[in-house]
Amino acid sequence: MLLPIHEALRARVRDALGTLYGLNPAQLPDIAVQLPPNRTTGDLGITVAFELARRLRKAPKVIAAELIDALNDLPGVAAVVAAPNGYVNIFLHRAAFTLQLFSTGARTGEGASASGAASRKAIVEHTAINPNKAAHIGHLRNAALGDSLARVLRFLGHSVEVQNYIDDTGVQVADVVVGFQQLERMSCDDVAALADRPKFDHYCWDLYAATTRWYEEDDARLEHRARTLHDLEQGANPSAALGALIADRIVRCHLATLDRMNVEYDLLTRESDILRLHFWARAFEVLQEAGAIHFARSGPQAGCWVMPIDTDAAAADTDRRSGPRSATKVIVRSNGTVTYVGKDIAYQFWKFGLLGCDFHYAAHSTQRSGHRLWTTTSGAPGGDGPGQPDPAFGGASSVYNVIDTRQSYLQQLVAQALAAAGRTDEAANSTHVSYEMVALSRRTAETLGFPTEAEASQRVVEVSGRKGLGVKADDLFDRLTDAARAEVVMRHDDLAQDPAEAGRIARTIACAAIRYFMIKYSRGKLIAFDIEEALSFEGESGPYLQYATVRATNILRKLAETDGTDEEALIAALDGLPDTPLTAAADSETWALILEASRLDEIADQSIRSLELSVLAKYAFNLAQQFNAFYHRAPVVAEADRPTKLWRAAAVLHVRDQLTKALALMGCEVPDRM
Repeated sequence: MLLPIHEALRARVRDALGTLYGLNPAQLPDIAVQLPPNRTTGDLGITVAFELARRLRKAPKVIAAELIDALNDLPGVAAVVAAPNGYVNIFLHRAAFTLQLFSTGARTGEGASASGAASRKAIVEHTAINPNKAAHIGHLRNAALGDSLARVLRFLGHSVEVQNYIDDTGVQVADVVVGFQQLERMSCDDVAALADRPKFDHYCWDLYAATTRWYEEDDARLEHRARTLHDLEQGANPSAALGALIADRIVRCHLATLDRMNVEYDLLTRESDILRLHFWARAFEVLQEAGAIHFARSGPQAGCWVMPIDTDAAAADTDRRSGPRSATKVIVRSNGTVTYVGKDIAYQFWKFGLLGCDFHYAAHSTQRSGHRLWTTTSGAPGGDGPGQPDPAFGGASSVYNVIDTRQSYLQQLVAQALAAAGRTDEAANSTHVSYEMVALSRRTAETLGFPTEAEASQRVVEVSGRKGLGVKADDLFDRLTDAARAEVVMRHDDLAQDPAEAGRIARTIACAAIRYFMIKYSRGKLIAFDIEEALSFEGESGPYLQYATVRATNILRKLAETDGTDEEALIAALDGLPDTPLTAAADSETWALILEASRLDEIADQSIRSLELSVLAKYAFNLAQQFNAFYHRAPVVAEADRPTKLWRAAAVLHVRDQLTKALALMGCEVPDRM
């Protein structure tokens, strides 16, 4: 609700600066709209006078005084004051602003659209779990970040397409194929029968670790991996058929796991289709025509097609033993095979619609929300029915790749390839959303029976999927659900007799516990997941936000029961109600809570600009804290003065709505009770 006011203020200030000082848009600094540190000085503050003081050779307070006349007649603005120190402070019309919050569009609509956002398509690629074993706790951070990023972009009015990259021809799948063929001695039919049983992904988890140990016992066994990798890339052979079966069934397991986390996608993009539809051949032509790659005729990279890399990227790709690597990167090996980065370049070019070719698509499944999930295919098109065309995917204006920080170098190369091909806008709009790994707190590791061989003083226990040491996402979710169920049954005796409802509430709480924990830290921070911290109803957690939202709903329900004023009647009663409870004091607690709750769209915008979803998480937590403090100091149902009661109830209603939206942006729902 505040973003439109911010934009109106910025537009008016830009016009005023042009009129007063003859400044054109290119000469203007960013016009920041801030929250004053003290609410008594204003609801919003503009600092542009400080940025222009040197250029205009005027004191900030003089510039501020000259600006206020241009801002006084803005709709919704009650007063504009030039502070002696140079700030321009804005006071909103409190009652009118609050009434606007409860208009139909404001309550049910999305956030304010960024300029032209609806016409710009964003692709968010996230999750990309190797389809060779069960998802683990580290994958949940990727999915939580990526899914929340997509939700916030949509909230701000962007058209968003969510993709999940399936590396079905990579080393990890090859290793499981080797495991079934060499260790288990199972045929494709045998594996198909096994895959029909529950927890096939858990079975492959153990097999993958066993295969890794088998390689370590004899390096010569790695030849099986090399042959299988070749078979997977070539296709149309028994190993490729087995790999395709494994990848398909594991992906379905992953989708079921992530469905528990309220994560959905638009498209599954399979690496095998990139290879078989020869996307790289087209990307190679584009890069070659632009002179972005060349054939190395001598040196250690002789016979390879290589791409020069800038000095920053070369410095980032440093081998601990030999220092910075070559200033060129191999894209096509001397044997003609494409490197990992080559496939990524082709995929990124396709995302922006630069290849002049496309996948075929087949309907994969219908997700819980009813939204259709599609998958790429290199075979015949599989539209929505006989004679139906393929859906349209790709062709984005901006691309966000959510991949851990270890892939930073490769993501730099992908952007550099776009720039080298003359696609500077696309390079600038290729965003790597990096993040650090997830470990376990020692307390949680011990609770889960995880081996802790480190010193007792070590507070973090790292995991390794390759070694089979880790926490499967399903196991973690089950543990949190069991703990949440015990808590809600203890609080509500009747739920002991209704296990289905208790389970539904517990699953909702477990999802919020995991998802909030995964985004509340900045992306660059290694996090140690702790079950007790994540599930706390009192601390900085998803359940705490849910509890505050349920409490707000209970207040409104009790008001309706005792006073006969339901939500609809409350909203209707505000129009014409004396606004004294909002205006009698400059620092009215009721108004402060309403204004803070109204910042959700502003915070969402900050989250996208900074690529820090932790900003959203911290905001929601602080709003819940402010509401809980308000609830204890300012009674609603027991308040005798009716205008005060109703304005306070309006604040509670707005907080409930905004916390519900904030939780939804983080992929969390609100249970009926806790």
